[in-house]
Amino acid sequence: MSYTTLRLGSPPLRRFTGITGVAFTVLQVIEVPLYFVHDGAPPDSNVLTRIMLSLVVLVLLLGFVTGLRELVRQTDQACGWVADLAYGAALAYITITFVAHSLQAGEVIAANEPVDPTITAEGSYLLYGSIGRILTAVFLVAAGYAAVRSGLLSQWAARSAYVIALINLAFVPSLYFGNNTGQFFSANGWGTTATIASLYAYWVFAVGIALLRHRNAHHYAGQPGSASENRR
Repeated sequence: MSYTTLRLGSPPLRRFTGITGVAFTVLQVIEVPLYFVHDGAPPDSNVLTRIMLSLVVLVLLLGFVTGLRELVRQTDQACGWVADLAYGAALAYITITFVAHSLQAGEVIAANEPVDPTITAEGSYLLYGSIGRILTAVFLVAAGYAAVRSGLLSQWAARSAYVIALINLAFVPSLYFGNNTGQFFSANGWGTTATIASLYAYWVFAVGIALLRHRNAHHYAGQPGSASENRR
């Protein structure tokens, strides 16, 4: 069995990517419970606070995926196109989530009484749900593959990314199952838009920690002829 020293890119970029990944997950974990603390229509302050938190979360995600793309390019230029695919999927996910937030915030700001925008903002159903799940799956598959193939991370990064991607793909058909937010598997259900949607954050957290901790780790060199194999 062949092993190779992991090449992790420039230390400042590695720290930036690791820190933004960890900070992203921490704020995401704080944000998600805000969706479950009220029965019925939540007060405006709850909705706007969770949206405000999410704006910061999405900016941190943008920093993480940008750093990850550049780290992959530094370690193996041949994997640059896969890193670009991951970056593009993440950028699309960030964009459509901003749009979904705008739709929900608009419902709350314009209403004279408290409303539940997860129900009333109908245009956000697929943005938070099926569209978000398929973009998340593309990001995870591409990012996991690029990180391992380039020699940036070891095999756990790809395997865990693929598992979480498959779970996300399983929720793409949720658009056929109505708009009951109390239902786990529905277009805007709590499973589709909150629980499953947050799983990828733990992958980002693990990658962030790995980038901050790695020094001279080793991993299996991969397929013969790969860039990491050639660096033995």
